[in-house]
Amino acid sequence: MVTKQTVTTFEDLVAPLADLPVNERMILRRAYEFAENAHSGQKRKSGEDYFVHCAEVARILVDLKLDTSTIAAGLLHDVVEDTPVTLEELEQTFGPEIAALVDGVTKIEKIPLKREDSEELRGRPRDREAEFLRKTLLAMSDDVRVILIKLADRLHNLRTLGHLSRERQIRMAQETTDIFAPLASRLGIWQMKWELEDLAFRYLEPERYKMIANLIDERRADRDFYVNKTIDRIRKLLEQHNIKAEVTGRSKHIYSIYRKMEDKGLSFGQIFDVRAVRILVPDVAACYQALGLVHQTWRPIAGEFDDYIAAPKDNFYQSLHTAVILEDSKTLEVQIRTREMHEHAEYGIAAHWRYKEGRHGASDEAFERRLKHLRDLMELGRTLDDPDEFMEVMRTEVFHDRVYVFTPRGDIVDLPNGATPIDFAFMIHTDVGNRCRGAKVNGKLVPLDYTLQVGDRVEILTSKRGGPSRDWLNPNLGYVRTKRAAAKIRQWFRKQDRDKMITLGREILDRELKRLGEDKMSHDQVAALFGFEKTETLLEQLGFGDIHPQHIATRILEVDRRQRQEEELLAALEEEQTPAPQVSTSGVTIQGTGGLLTNLARCCNPVQGDEIIGYITRGRGVTIHRKDCPNVLNLATERQISVEWGNKNHEHYPVPVMITAYDREGLMRDIGAAVAEEKINMNNVNIRTENHIATFQMTMEVESAAQLSRILAKIERVPNVISAARRRT
Repeated sequence: MVTKQTVTTFEDLVAPLADLPVNERMILRRAYEFAENAHSGQKRKSGEDYFVHCAEVARILVDLKLDTSTIAAGLLHDVVEDTPVTLEELEQTFGPEIAALVDGVTKIEKIPLKREDSEELRGRPRDREAEFLRKTLLAMSDDVRVILIKLADRLHNLRTLGHLSRERQIRMAQETTDIFAPLASRLGIWQMKWELEDLAFRYLEPERYKMIANLIDERRADRDFYVNKTIDRIRKLLEQHNIKAEVTGRSKHIYSIYRKMEDKGLSFGQIFDVRAVRILVPDVAACYQALGLVHQTWRPIAGEFDDYIAAPKDNFYQSLHTAVILEDSKTLEVQIRTREMHEHAEYGIAAHWRYKEGRHGASDEAFERRLKHLRDLMELGRTLDDPDEFMEVMRTEVFHDRVYVFTPRGDIVDLPNGATPIDFAFMIHTDVGNRCRGAKVNGKLVPLDYTLQVGDRVEILTSKRGGPSRDWLNPNLGYVRTKRAAAKIRQWFRKQDRDKMITLGREILDRELKRLGEDKMSHDQVAALFGFEKTETLLEQLGFGDIHPQHIATRILEVDRRQRQEEELLAALEEEQTPAPQVSTSGVTIQGTGGLLTNLARCCNPVQGDEIIGYITRGRGVTIHRKDCPNVLNLATERQISVEWGNKNHEHYPVPVMITAYDREGLMRDIGAAVAEEKINMNNVNIRTENHIATFQMTMEVESAAQLSRILAKIERVPNVISAARRRT
């Protein structure tokens, strides 16, 4: 049974436009009646009158509070394409401006995601894709309102997608994810972007969509209760300081929840437990005042503050973003902005028309800057006839969240940003990925860790036999970025003989122990570090790729640190009598005061990222301990003080390293380049050459075990290098 949507009456359509002048109201009424008559008798797949779609597109444009010409063009957007009405007749009736908008929408063609079989398109599908992008984006340059109408058209089509075949649902949803949602994002229209993404996700991944939607419904009551309590507290806090503000909860959209779960490997509960609020204040000064009050009330999370007011995003978005820890250890995300910033954040470039009446000055200047940014981008596109060149210009401007590449036949493959040829191969077919041995991009051979760019034409070179390389699963080498490819690779290895995987794991472990200078550590000791009773379990997981070499490095270096703590424990207990050397204070922030000397406790050696506590000593400032340090637990609590790591400096560890290589010209330069790429300092470099074998001994200052493992792996990939390992002093 088909549920038909009733036609929106003209009075309902214009009801939100309370201040609409009489002459503009007459224009809209004529457009309404003209479109209704032109589409008379036409039906949609749902069985409803076709004009319902036209009226709903216009309603979306009314909600955006666009100008009268755009709303009229929304009512008329299909009359030239789907009725006998001509463009000339439309121009005579409504004038050149409205006719031009309708013509612009009519000319934009839908993008085919798969190769067409027609004679006209055979052999050049990529030209068709590039031409679609050209028409869409150049229409944006001519008059951005064309794109706003097209976005409204697509949004209503998605709202009523349930009546189409499954094949067309998937095609339109994929188009929306690939093209229209990124366009809305580029124009800063977040309100439309989120709904387009959610609706498309509903049809592309219906089971996951339902799962997340059901979980949201189940937890909404509890979540709303806690969010409302937080909102009341913030509102009272701002009122006490005479800040007029509107404080609301900020809902999370289904697709954004899904993306965060996928990208960060988090559960639904971990994401949904994050509380989010938005604070709207009268002016910029109040934004920063409110930020200060939030940070005084709760502890801010390091690295989670962004000032998009002082440095707006490239789509002109402005707001303050921060995250703090509440008393119950839950995270609170806070956005702070003015009401005008909020209008621009929700409606993007469409906000210009919301401020058009009576606010020409600053608003028009901002609008012109937005248009100039888009026109500058498009002008070069007008002069380029070659689709390859055009795609190169468009590469990072619109589709910056994903990689949009082509097979040799011209089929489109959509991959996450940062994807490699191996990710592409496994997206095409598991067997193609398993047998991948090389890749060509735009006709040229590229390494398998090459980062694919929008518009690349990718060809995978395969062998008849063999399987994936173990190196593909090493995150330090960057061969694979997608979870799909990594899972397929692990699946292949699991099908191999278990004994072979144990042998391979033993080789990997021996190599990593040698690299870290821990040759004397037994396999049983390493297995114990991971909590395995049987060493074979560790070796098997190493062979299958479930445990990586950098995990070994992290566990072993943690043991080293604990040993140093035990050795210095006695000296630390005498800290009150023996002054400890002063350490730079720039890496630690003391809450509630400033100007005190600080030093790091030698008993627990706190490093950047550890939870820390300060202890006020007699005459030597504040000593910084880890919160779980057994010594600080026995010290007087009244002399403890809250501290946190600053954002500017990171703790570095000096690690002695030895590199062995066959000597050649430029060897030191290439090793230095690999180290510089990781932004690691080298000192105490000593080079000795004997029988054409060069031995480098140096000290590297690294931030973590993962970074040490990563740089050693990179150095071993330098031509002529035999080994790179941590050296025991």
